[in-house]
Amino acid sequence: MSAKALVEVRDLRLHFPVRSGLLRRETARVMAVDGVTFDIAEGETLGLVGESGCGKSSTGRAVLRLAKPTSGEVRFDGEDLGALSASRLRQRRRHMQMIFQSPFASLNPRLSVGGAIREPLDIHSLGTPAEREARVAELLSLVGLEPGAAQRYPHEFSGGQRQRIGIARALATSPRFVVADEPLSALDVSIRAQVVNLMRDLKERLGLTYLFIAHDLALVRHMSDRVAVMYLGRIVELAPCDDLFDRPLHPYTKALLSAIPTPDPEVEQGRHRIVLTGEVPSPTNPPSGCRFRTRCPIATARCAEEEPQLRDLGTPGAPHQVACHLA
Repeated sequence: MSAKALVEVRDLRLHFPVRSGLLRRETARVMAVDGVTFDIAEGETLGLVGESGCGKSSTGRAVLRLAKPTSGEVRFDGEDLGALSASRLRQRRRHMQMIFQSPFASLNPRLSVGGAIREPLDIHSLGTPAEREARVAELLSLVGLEPGAAQRYPHEFSGGQRQRIGIARALATSPRFVVADEPLSALDVSIRAQVVNLMRDLKERLGLTYLFIAHDLALVRHMSDRVAVMYLGRIVELAPCDDLFDRPLHPYTKALLSAIPTPDPEVEQGRHRIVLTGEVPSPTNPPSGCRFRTRCPIATARCAEEEPQLRDLGTPGAPHQVACHLA
């Protein structure tokens, strides 16, 4: 990568124990994230896509240490977050924030909007009380809301307005890195474009770096510089956005992209839809070798025996990594 990497993730794993019986012994492990590696350059947006349950949100939470990783390393601006003391990690947290998926569940109904946005400033002791109030008004204006909204409560706002409040809260401490965990999936289609354009504008104005987690591939293409495709806890393809959409190499990526509808009736009629058969395997007992092989239309015997590693099939200056023996 040409720009300096702000976030470096190496072999990240997040496993959850499954306990059963009277003594609550561990009987299995849900391998939500299982060996994920990527970098995010300063000022870049990395899109993370995949089916529900593939580990996208768990990856975002593990990167921010909202969930403690089972193993692996996350470095922020060159510092290993796992090696930091609790007090040092607390200081670092003001530079790393999250926009949550549901604007209805992520805001405390007992707190006024101003209280919710001011809370990070209180926690990190940033500014005087008067400066914090001024910062709240500034943030509300930044996301397109009136400063008077600070006195009102979340239930008085629409879903799109609540998500704007959530964005303002995430930006309160002037972070450098923001994880956006499916910030548009709970919103009406009519207002998704407004919110994603707001996020793009804020990125340019404030110099933000995003990990943008989403289902909607059209929004991911609009928002991202690079895209990582995730399947069953692992990244199977990672490439510059246009390159991935124009030249997908992994069979799973091809299936995902073939499902995107086209507004042109003639193009839509000729579109070849790749329909995957079977169910996604359980993350407690993934298949041997390639995890996608049980649903892959071109799988061979080698796919069951040997686990494919990410390898670069791109051009100089534009790496295109794919984990497939047959790519």
